[in-house]
Amino acid sequence: MKTKVAIIGTVGLPAKYGGFETLAAHLVEELSDQYDFTVYCSSKKYSKEERLDSWNGAKLKYLPLDANGVQSIPYDTLSIFHALFTNDVLLVLGVAGAWLLPFVKLFTNKKIIISIDGIEWKRDKWPVAAQLYLWWAEKLAVRFSHIDISDNESIQDYTSVRYKTISRVIEYGADHTRANLVASPDDIENYPFLNEKYAVKVCRIEPENNIHTVLKVFSEFPDKKLVLVGNWNNSQYGKDLKEEYCGFINIHLLDPIYNQEKIDLIRGNASLYIHGHSAGGTNPSLVEAMFLGLPIISNGVSYNRTTTEHQAFYFKEQNDLKNIISQLTDIDLEECALKMKKIAERRYTWKKIAKKYSSLIEETFISKKKTKVYPLISELDRKILDKYNVGHLKNIKLFNELTNTN
Repeated sequence: MKTKVAIIGTVGLPAKYGGFETLAAHLVEELSDQYDFTVYCSSKKYSKEERLDSWNGAKLKYLPLDANGVQSIPYDTLSIFHALFTNDVLLVLGVAGAWLLPFVKLFTNKKIIISIDGIEWKRDKWPVAAQLYLWWAEKLAVRFSHIDISDNESIQDYTSVRYKTISRVIEYGADHTRANLVASPDDIENYPFLNEKYAVKVCRIEPENNIHTVLKVFSEFPDKKLVLVGNWNNSQYGKDLKEEYCGFINIHLLDPIYNQEKIDLIRGNASLYIHGHSAGGTNPSLVEAMFLGLPIISNGVSYNRTTTEHQAFYFKEQNDLKNIISQLTDIDLEECALKMKKIAERRYTWKKIAKKYSSLIEETFISKKKTKVYPLISELDRKILDKYNVGHLKNIKLFNELTNTN
Protein backbone atom coordinates (compact mmCIF):
# COMPACT_ATOMS: atom_id res chain seq x y z
CA MET A 1 0.00 0.00 0.00
CA LYS A 2 1.27 3.46 -0.89
CA THR A 3 2.14 5.98 1.79
CA LYS A 4 -0.52 8.71 1.84
CA VAL A 5 0.94 12.20 1.64
CA ALA A 6 -0.99 15.47 2.02
CA ILE A 7 0.43 18.61 0.40
CA ILE A 8 -0.76 21.62 2.40
CA GLY A 9 -0.28 25.35 1.92
CA THR A 10 -0.60 25.82 -1.83
CA VAL A 11 -3.28 27.62 -3.85
CA GLY A 12 -3.85 24.31 -5.57
CA LEU A 13 -3.55 22.31 -8.77
CA PRO A 14 -3.33 22.66 -11.70
CA ALA A 15 -0.62 25.17 -10.78
CA LYS A 16 -1.35 28.74 -11.78
CA TYR A 17 0.08 30.92 -9.05
CA GLY A 18 3.65 30.62 -7.76
CA GLY A 19 6.58 28.58 -6.54
CA PHE A 20 4.81 26.30 -4.06
CA GLU A 21 2.17 25.41 -6.62
CA THR A 22 4.81 24.57 -9.23
CA LEU A 23 6.61 22.47 -6.62
CA ALA A 24 3.41 20.58 -5.76
CA ALA A 25 2.71 19.92 -9.43
CA HIS A 26 6.13 18.44 -10.08
CA LEU A 27 6.13 16.35 -6.91
CA VAL A 28 2.84 14.83 -8.02
CA GLU A 29 4.12 14.26 -11.55
CA GLU A 30 7.39 12.69 -10.41
CA LEU A 31 6.25 10.70 -7.35
CA SER A 32 2.63 9.60 -7.88
CA ASP A 33 3.80 6.06 -8.61
CA GLN A 34 5.31 5.95 -5.09
CA TYR A 35 2.82 7.93 -3.00
CA ASP A 36 -0.89 8.55 -2.78
CA PHE A 37 -1.11 12.37 -2.81
CA THR A 38 -3.87 14.66 -1.59
CA VAL A 39 -3.43 18.34 -2.45
CA TYR A 40 -5.45 21.03 -0.67
CA CYS A 41 -6.73 23.81 -2.92
CA SER A 42 -8.42 27.19 -2.53
CA SER A 43 -11.86 27.28 -4.15
CA LYS A 44 -11.45 31.07 -4.25
CA LYS A 45 -8.91 30.67 -7.08
CA TYR A 46 -10.73 28.04 -9.12
CA SER A 47 -14.16 28.46 -10.66
CA LYS A 48 -16.64 25.59 -10.34
CA GLU A 49 -15.80 24.57 -13.90
CA GLU A 50 -12.08 24.51 -13.11
CA ARG A 51 -12.32 22.40 -9.96
CA LEU A 52 -11.18 18.83 -10.56
CA ASP A 53 -11.56 15.79 -8.34
CA SER A 54 -8.03 14.68 -9.18
CA TRP A 55 -4.98 15.79 -11.13
CA ASN A 56 -2.28 13.41 -12.39
CA GLY A 57 -3.35 10.86 -9.79
CA ALA A 58 -3.50 13.28 -6.85
CA LYS A 59 -6.81 13.82 -5.05
CA LEU A 60 -7.80 17.49 -4.79
CA LYS A 61 -9.63 18.89 -1.75
CA TYR A 62 -11.09 22.42 -1.89
CA LEU A 63 -11.52 24.87 0.97
CA PRO A 64 -13.53 28.13 0.71
CA LEU A 65 -10.64 30.32 1.86
CA ASP A 66 -7.71 32.16 0.29
CA ALA A 67 -4.38 30.37 0.58
CA ASN A 68 -2.44 33.62 1.00
CA GLY A 69 -2.54 36.66 3.26
CA VAL A 70 -4.33 36.58 6.61
CA GLN A 71 -6.66 33.78 5.48
CA SER A 72 -3.66 31.48 5.05
CA ILE A 73 -3.83 30.79 8.81
CA PRO A 74 -7.33 29.23 8.85
CA TYR A 75 -6.72 27.77 5.38
CA ASP A 76 -3.64 25.85 6.49
CA THR A 77 -5.21 25.00 9.85
CA LEU A 78 -8.28 23.39 8.26
CA SER A 79 -6.10 21.60 5.73
CA ILE A 80 -3.90 20.12 8.46
CA PHE A 81 -6.89 19.07 10.55
CA HIS A 82 -8.63 17.40 7.60
CA ALA A 83 -5.44 15.68 6.46
CA LEU A 84 -5.02 13.97 9.84
CA PHE A 85 -7.92 11.63 9.10
CA THR A 86 -6.67 10.21 5.81
CA ASN A 87 -2.91 10.73 5.45
CA ASP A 88 0.30 9.33 6.87
CA VAL A 89 2.62 12.26 6.10
CA LEU A 90 1.80 15.98 6.11
CA LEU A 91 4.01 18.02 3.78
CA VAL A 92 3.28 21.58 4.89
CA LEU A 93 4.50 24.41 2.67
CA GLY A 94 4.76 27.56 4.79
CA VAL A 95 4.33 28.22 8.51
CA ALA A 96 0.89 29.86 8.64
CA GLY A 97 -0.77 26.85 10.27
CA ALA A 98 2.16 25.87 12.46
CA TRP A 99 0.32 26.71 15.70
CA LEU A 100 -1.48 23.37 15.30
CA LEU A 101 1.66 21.24 14.95
CA PRO A 102 2.37 20.75 18.70
CA PHE A 103 -1.06 19.12 19.03
CA VAL A 104 -0.55 17.02 15.92
CA LYS A 105 2.76 15.71 17.20
CA LEU A 106 1.50 15.14 20.75
CA PHE A 107 -1.80 13.39 19.96
CA THR A 108 -1.17 11.60 16.65
CA ASN A 109 1.50 9.52 14.98
CA LYS A 110 1.36 11.52 11.75
CA LYS A 111 4.69 12.56 10.26
CA ILE A 112 5.29 16.26 9.65
CA ILE A 113 7.59 17.76 7.05
CA ILE A 114 7.47 21.55 6.80
CA SER A 115 9.09 24.02 4.45
CA ILE A 116 9.50 27.35 6.22
CA ASP A 117 9.63 29.29 2.92
CA GLY A 118 12.44 31.71 3.69
CA ILE A 119 12.32 34.07 6.65
CA GLU A 120 8.71 35.01 6.10
CA TRP A 121 8.34 37.20 9.19
CA LYS A 122 11.02 39.57 7.89
CA ARG A 123 9.05 40.52 4.77
CA ASP A 124 8.14 44.21 4.59
CA LYS A 125 4.64 43.48 3.27
CA TRP A 126 3.45 42.15 6.65
CA PRO A 127 2.09 44.44 9.40
CA VAL A 128 3.70 44.13 12.81
CA ALA A 129 1.05 41.77 14.19
CA ALA A 130 1.50 39.39 11.27
CA GLN A 131 5.29 39.53 11.60
CA LEU A 132 5.05 38.61 15.28
CA TYR A 133 2.74 35.70 14.52
CA LEU A 134 4.98 34.40 11.72
CA TRP A 135 8.05 34.75 13.94
CA TRP A 136 6.32 32.60 16.57
CA ALA A 137 4.91 30.17 13.99
CA GLU A 138 8.35 29.65 12.46
CA LYS A 139 9.65 28.56 15.86
CA LEU A 140 6.82 26.07 16.25
CA ALA A 141 7.32 24.80 12.71
CA VAL A 142 10.96 23.95 13.31
CA ARG A 143 10.47 22.57 16.81
CA PHE A 144 7.43 20.35 16.20
CA SER A 145 8.11 19.02 12.71
CA HIS A 146 9.94 15.75 12.19
CA ILE A 147 11.93 17.39 9.40
CA ASP A 148 12.07 21.05 8.37
CA ILE A 149 13.15 22.22 4.95
CA SER A 150 15.01 25.37 3.91
CA ASP A 151 15.13 26.18 0.23
CA ASN A 152 18.53 27.85 0.48
CA GLU A 153 21.77 27.31 2.43
CA SER A 154 21.55 30.83 3.84
CA ILE A 155 18.16 29.99 5.38
CA GLN A 156 19.75 26.84 6.78
CA ASP A 157 22.41 29.04 8.38
CA TYR A 158 19.70 31.16 9.97
CA THR A 159 17.68 28.24 11.37
CA SER A 160 20.76 26.47 12.69
CA VAL A 161 21.78 29.56 14.63
CA ARG A 162 18.32 30.37 15.93
CA TYR A 163 17.07 26.85 16.68
CA LYS A 164 20.29 24.83 17.08
CA THR A 165 19.13 22.19 14.57
CA ILE A 166 19.98 21.47 10.95
CA SER A 167 17.32 22.11 8.36
CA ARG A 168 17.39 20.12 5.09
CA VAL A 169 18.11 22.16 1.99
CA ILE A 170 15.90 21.47 -1.02
CA GLU A 171 15.66 24.14 -3.70
CA TYR A 172 13.28 24.36 -6.69
CA GLY A 173 13.46 22.82 -10.12
CA ALA A 174 13.55 24.86 -13.30
CA ASP A 175 13.74 22.39 -16.19
CA HIS A 176 10.04 22.88 -16.97
CA THR A 177 11.08 26.11 -18.70
CA ARG A 178 11.68 26.14 -22.45
CA ALA A 179 14.33 28.23 -24.15
CA ASN A 180 14.70 29.22 -27.82
CA LEU A 181 10.97 29.60 -28.48
CA VAL A 182 10.34 31.36 -31.79
CA ALA A 183 7.99 34.33 -31.75
CA SER A 184 5.01 34.19 -34.11
CA PRO A 185 3.71 37.27 -35.98
CA ASP A 186 0.98 37.55 -33.32
CA ASP A 187 3.62 37.45 -30.59
CA ILE A 188 5.56 40.24 -32.26
CA GLU A 189 2.40 42.28 -32.53
CA ASN A 190 1.58 41.78 -28.86
CA TYR A 191 5.18 42.10 -27.64
CA PRO A 192 7.11 44.24 -30.17
CA PHE A 193 10.16 44.33 -27.90
CA LEU A 194 10.83 40.67 -28.85
CA ASN A 195 12.68 41.95 -31.93
CA GLU A 196 15.10 43.98 -29.80
CA LYS A 197 17.58 43.53 -26.95
CA TYR A 198 15.94 43.90 -23.56
CA ALA A 199 16.29 43.05 -19.90
CA VAL A 200 13.48 41.23 -18.12
CA LYS A 201 12.23 40.88 -14.56
CA VAL A 202 9.32 38.71 -13.38
CA CYS A 203 8.06 39.04 -9.81
CA ARG A 204 5.34 40.07 -7.42
CA ILE A 205 5.20 43.83 -7.19
CA GLU A 206 6.34 44.29 -3.59
CA PRO A 207 8.86 46.72 -2.04
CA GLU A 208 11.21 43.93 -0.94
CA ASN A 209 11.66 43.00 -4.62
CA ASN A 210 13.09 46.48 -5.24
CA ILE A 211 10.88 47.26 -8.22
CA HIS A 212 11.30 50.99 -7.56
CA THR A 213 15.09 50.72 -7.75
CA VAL A 214 15.09 48.78 -11.01
CA LEU A 215 12.58 51.10 -12.67
CA LYS A 216 14.41 54.21 -11.53
CA VAL A 217 17.70 52.98 -12.96
CA PHE A 218 16.27 51.95 -16.33
CA SER A 219 14.40 55.25 -16.61
CA GLU A 220 17.87 56.85 -16.74
CA PHE A 221 19.01 54.56 -19.59
CA PRO A 222 16.61 55.37 -22.45
CA ASP A 223 18.65 53.22 -24.86
CA LYS A 224 18.18 50.09 -22.73
CA LYS A 225 14.83 48.33 -22.69
CA LEU A 226 13.25 46.72 -19.64
CA VAL A 227 10.28 44.36 -19.58
CA LEU A 228 8.80 43.93 -16.10
CA VAL A 229 6.02 41.39 -15.53
CA GLY A 230 4.04 41.51 -12.30
CA ASN A 231 0.78 42.09 -10.43
CA TRP A 232 0.72 45.89 -10.63
CA ASN A 233 -2.87 46.32 -9.50
CA ASN A 234 -2.66 44.31 -6.27
CA SER A 235 -1.23 47.10 -4.13
CA GLN A 236 -0.94 50.86 -3.96
CA TYR A 237 2.81 50.41 -4.32
CA GLY A 238 2.31 48.72 -7.67
CA LYS A 239 -0.32 51.17 -8.90
CA ASP A 240 1.89 54.16 -8.06
CA LEU A 241 4.90 52.69 -9.86
CA LYS A 242 2.86 51.79 -12.92
CA GLU A 243 1.50 55.31 -13.14
CA GLU A 244 4.97 56.84 -12.70
CA TYR A 245 6.81 54.70 -15.26
CA CYS A 246 4.24 53.65 -17.86
CA GLY A 247 5.13 56.63 -20.04
CA PHE A 248 8.80 55.65 -20.60
CA ILE A 249 9.19 54.24 -24.10
CA ASN A 250 12.00 51.90 -23.04
CA ILE A 251 10.02 50.39 -20.15
CA HIS A 252 7.28 47.81 -20.75
CA LEU A 253 5.08 46.99 -17.75
CA LEU A 254 3.10 43.78 -18.28
CA ASP A 255 0.42 42.20 -16.13
CA PRO A 256 0.98 38.68 -14.75
CA ILE A 257 1.39 35.96 -17.37
CA TYR A 258 0.52 32.44 -16.19
CA ASN A 259 0.84 30.73 -19.55
CA GLN A 260 4.19 28.91 -19.33
CA GLU A 261 4.94 29.15 -23.04
CA LYS A 262 4.25 32.90 -23.17
CA ILE A 263 6.36 33.72 -20.14
CA ASP A 264 9.19 31.51 -21.42
CA LEU A 265 8.99 33.27 -24.78
CA ILE A 266 9.43 36.65 -23.11
CA ARG A 267 12.17 35.51 -20.72
CA GLY A 268 13.97 33.24 -23.15
CA ASN A 269 14.41 35.96 -25.76
CA ALA A 270 15.78 38.48 -23.28
CA SER A 271 19.45 39.39 -23.16
CA LEU A 272 19.57 39.90 -19.38
CA TYR A 273 17.61 39.00 -16.23
CA ILE A 274 17.28 41.45 -13.33
CA HIS A 275 16.57 39.91 -9.93
CA GLY A 276 15.79 42.45 -7.23
CA HIS A 277 14.53 40.21 -4.43
CA SER A 278 16.01 41.10 -1.05
CA ALA A 279 14.07 38.59 1.09
CA GLY A 280 13.17 34.93 0.93
CA GLY A 281 15.36 32.04 -0.09
CA THR A 282 15.85 30.28 -3.41
CA ASN A 283 13.47 32.17 -5.65
CA PRO A 284 11.78 30.14 -8.43
CA SER A 285 11.91 32.96 -10.98
CA LEU A 286 15.67 33.24 -10.46
CA VAL A 287 16.42 29.54 -10.98
CA GLU A 288 14.12 29.52 -14.02
CA ALA A 289 16.05 32.43 -15.54
CA MET A 290 19.27 30.56 -14.83
CA PHE A 291 17.98 27.42 -16.52
CA LEU A 292 16.97 29.50 -19.55
CA GLY A 293 20.62 30.52 -19.82
CA LEU A 294 20.21 34.21 -19.03
CA PRO A 295 22.97 36.34 -17.53
CA ILE A 296 21.88 37.57 -14.10
CA ILE A 297 22.14 40.88 -12.30
CA SER A 298 20.92 40.21 -8.78
CA ASN A 299 20.40 41.91 -5.48
CA GLY A 300 23.45 40.86 -3.51
CA VAL A 301 21.77 39.38 -0.42
CA SER A 302 23.11 36.06 0.78
CA TYR A 303 20.20 34.01 -0.57
CA ASN A 304 20.77 35.14 -4.14
CA ARG A 305 24.53 34.73 -3.93
CA THR A 306 24.02 31.18 -2.68
CA THR A 307 21.56 30.35 -5.45
CA THR A 308 23.90 31.65 -8.15
CA GLU A 309 27.05 30.35 -6.42
CA HIS A 310 28.51 33.88 -6.41
CA GLN A 311 28.81 33.80 -10.22
CA ALA A 312 26.28 36.52 -11.14
CA PHE A 313 26.59 40.33 -10.98
CA TYR A 314 25.35 41.87 -7.72
CA PHE A 315 24.01 45.22 -6.57
CA LYS A 316 22.96 46.58 -3.22
CA GLU A 317 21.88 50.11 -4.03
CA GLN A 318 20.68 52.11 -7.01
CA ASN A 319 24.15 53.36 -7.95
CA ASP A 320 25.52 49.81 -7.90
CA LEU A 321 22.93 48.73 -10.45
CA LYS A 322 23.61 51.79 -12.62
CA ASN A 323 27.32 51.07 -12.65
CA ILE A 324 26.84 47.41 -13.55
CA ILE A 325 24.46 48.16 -16.42
CA SER A 326 26.72 50.87 -17.82
CA GLN A 327 29.89 48.76 -17.64
CA LEU A 328 28.79 45.26 -18.70
CA THR A 329 30.08 44.05 -22.06
CA ASP A 330 28.61 41.41 -24.36
CA ILE A 331 31.46 39.09 -23.38
CA ASP A 332 30.63 39.57 -19.70
CA LEU A 333 27.01 38.66 -20.39
CA GLU A 334 27.89 35.59 -22.45
CA GLU A 335 30.24 34.24 -19.80
CA CYS A 336 27.69 34.82 -17.02
CA ALA A 337 24.94 33.14 -19.05
CA LEU A 338 27.03 30.00 -19.50
CA LYS A 339 27.79 29.86 -15.77
CA MET A 340 24.13 30.27 -14.82
CA LYS A 341 23.01 27.52 -17.19
CA LYS A 342 25.68 25.14 -15.95
CA ILE A 343 24.71 25.69 -12.29
CA ALA A 344 21.01 25.25 -13.05
CA GLU A 345 21.52 21.99 -14.94
CA ARG A 346 23.58 20.63 -12.07
CA ARG A 347 21.29 21.70 -9.21
CA TYR A 348 17.80 22.78 -10.28
CA THR A 349 16.04 19.89 -12.04
CA TRP A 350 12.75 18.44 -10.86
CA LYS A 351 13.90 14.83 -10.82
CA LYS A 352 16.65 15.76 -8.37
CA ILE A 353 14.28 17.86 -6.26
CA ALA A 354 11.61 15.13 -6.19
CA LYS A 355 14.17 12.53 -5.20
CA LYS A 356 15.20 14.66 -2.22
CA TYR A 357 11.57 14.98 -1.09
CA SER A 358 11.04 11.24 -1.48
CA SER A 359 14.08 10.56 0.71
CA LEU A 360 12.72 12.86 3.41
CA ILE A 361 9.30 11.22 3.35
CA GLU A 362 10.92 7.85 3.92
CA GLU A 363 13.20 9.24 6.61
CA THR A 364 10.29 10.52 8.71
CA PHE A 365 9.39 6.92 9.57
CA ILE A 366 12.81 6.17 11.04
CA SER A 367 14.05 9.53 12.32
CA LYS A 368 14.04 10.32 16.01
CA LYS A 369 14.81 13.64 17.68
CA LYS A 370 16.51 16.33 15.66
CA THR A 371 20.25 16.51 16.21
CA LYS A 372 21.34 19.58 18.12
CA VAL A 373 24.18 21.72 16.76
CA TYR A 374 26.24 24.46 18.34
CA PRO A 375 28.36 27.24 16.86
CA LEU A 376 32.08 27.56 17.39
CA ILE A 377 32.13 31.33 16.94
CA SER A 378 30.46 33.20 19.75
CA GLU A 379 29.88 36.63 18.28
CA LEU A 380 30.21 38.73 15.13
CA ASP A 381 29.97 42.46 14.69
CA ARG A 382 26.70 43.59 13.11
CA LYS A 383 28.55 45.71 10.55
CA ILE A 384 30.32 42.59 9.31
CA LEU A 385 26.97 40.84 8.86
CA ASP A 386 25.67 43.75 6.79
CA LYS A 387 28.88 43.91 4.78
CA TYR A 388 28.55 40.29 3.72
CA ASN A 389 24.80 40.54 3.13
CA VAL A 390 23.77 38.19 5.90
CA GLY A 391 21.80 40.82 7.73
CA HIS A 392 19.10 38.26 8.57
CA LEU A 393 21.48 37.13 11.32
CA LYS A 394 22.14 40.53 12.85
CA ASN A 395 19.77 40.08 15.77
CA ILE A 396 21.46 36.82 16.71
CA LYS A 397 24.79 36.81 18.53
CA LEU A 398 25.99 33.52 17.15
CA PHE A 399 27.18 32.86 13.63
CA ASN A 400 27.23 29.59 11.79
CA GLU A 401 30.41 27.60 12.01
CA LEU A 402 28.82 24.43 13.23
CA THR A 403 29.84 21.19 14.78
CA ASN A 404 27.53 18.19 15.11
CA THR A 405 27.71 17.82 18.88
CA ASN A 406 24.70 16.78 20.89
